[in-house]
Amino acid sequence: MALLQSSTTLVAVVILASLYLLQVYRRKQRTTRTPIRGPQTPGWVFGFAKILLNSTATTELYERWAREYGTVYKVPDIFGRSRVILWDPKAISHFFARDTWLYNQTPFSKIVIQTTIGRGVLWADGESHKRQRKALNPAFTAAAIRSLTSVFQCAAHKIVIAWDGEIELNQRTHCAVIDVQQWMNHISLDCAGIALLSHDFGALDGNDSDVAHVLNAFGSPAKISNLIILAQNFPSILKLPLPRMRFTQKLRLIVGKICQEMLSRTRKEKDTGGAEKGDKSCLGLLLKAEESGESAGLTPQEVLDEASVLLLVSFETTSVSMTWALVELAQNPDIQKKLRNECLEFGPTLSYDDLTNKLPYLDAVVNEVLRLHAPVKEISRSAMQEDVIPLSEPLRTAAGDFTESICIPKGTVIVVPFAALNCSVSLWGPDAKAFRPSRWFEGDEGTLGARETLHGYRHLMTFGDGARMCLGRLFALAEFKAVLFVLVRKFVFEIVDGPGVQIVDGLGTTPRPKVAGSDAGSVPLQVRRYEV
Repeated sequence: MALLQSSTTLVAVVILASLYLLQVYRRKQRTTRTPIRGPQTPGWVFGFAKILLNSTATTELYERWAREYGTVYKVPDIFGRSRVILWDPKAISHFFARDTWLYNQTPFSKIVIQTTIGRGVLWADGESHKRQRKALNPAFTAAAIRSLTSVFQCAAHKIVIAWDGEIELNQRTHCAVIDVQQWMNHISLDCAGIALLSHDFGALDGNDSDVAHVLNAFGSPAKISNLIILAQNFPSILKLPLPRMRFTQKLRLIVGKICQEMLSRTRKEKDTGGAEKGDKSCLGLLLKAEESGESAGLTPQEVLDEASVLLLVSFETTSVSMTWALVELAQNPDIQKKLRNECLEFGPTLSYDDLTNKLPYLDAVVNEVLRLHAPVKEISRSAMQEDVIPLSEPLRTAAGDFTESICIPKGTVIVVPFAALNCSVSLWGPDAKAFRPSRWFEGDEGTLGARETLHGYRHLMTFGDGARMCLGRLFALAEFKAVLFVLVRKFVFEIVDGPGVQIVDGLGTTPRPKVAGSDAGSVPLQVRRYEV
């Protein structure tokens, strides 16, 4: 009994001492040397961390706070710490110009990425990132993507055959209710496998695989646990046997295994003369980088990690975007009709140049989906040294005066809210929350100037900016356009049970769309053949 009381007392002393040290640390730690404003914390332990990570209203919160506190503000995090949110276009441009060397991945992000897909280009910073990205660049040029257009269209025609079969079974209604989310997952996996790894997973043909299962599960809606939230500031928690971390380890093992098999096969073909000389495929370029040696190219482990990165990223983000495109077309029949009419002006297959340059409304629809439904909602970075961030307009501080720059101490966590910026009224006008592709043919003088400071693709944050701007954006755009071109020519999409059904973002690292009020990650649409 005495021993139990002694142990309890010891635990209490340790807890109190820890809280005291945290309070001391909090007093010493300043989020910025410039006293910026922000919302009051809803609780000292979690701050707004739980709300922001487990809410679908994050976009609205970020914009509301920007209106209330200015274009740079702080948001309370766990144990009294804060994160700095950048909303000012000039500040964001400054930040991206220094990404990977002055602003690095947070320790939490580094551990999660390494556990999931290794130390590839997503994990790396500084010179390591520069070296890895240089090795991958040739696989994602316009010339390289041009030859892949037929792969994307061929995969889309497999969907046409499958959906025609589903519709044929419903002679009475001549339509079928189809989970388009599942099919966009299938086509993304097969396109990534064939185009990047020279391997056909056969998902569109009904083949089941461990890779398909684990990738589908990776993006399934999941509430983030309290321990994972705490781990964002105390990353050593991730060493505990948490369910989510066990899953990411399983994902890495399965994805790594298939990537290792593809690499081994390509190495063998190369050694026996079976591979083409000057192989420009993604795997061929990775192996060429491996031969260059560690100083200039990639190590064998990095080659494996890059292959895992390519498979996971190309699968997850593109499938989400294509699903949202079909949802928006179903919710906006006039836009769907206009897009179909443009696509029907061409034959059933198109070249890369035609897809890129000759279908302006298809381009506008794709851009509007990417604007309104950014797959990656935000990024966070840690300042590696003190920095002074310039602002495009004076900011009112907590002291009541105005400043034209913000001083950021070393260790400050900076957040750029991609999805919220893409839907910002200050950047995109009063109808920023509406799906309106025609905006891409207009020049809004009131907001265009502010947007032009953002140097990302079409002034969007969807693909990021700077040294970490999405390497595969041309790949993603070509696949997106090719698939949408084929499907909208053949089918008419409608919301099941009428337009009142709401489709919303789920939870997760890359939130997938889902029917509001449903726990399932499916998106059923009513699909029927287009009849001339």
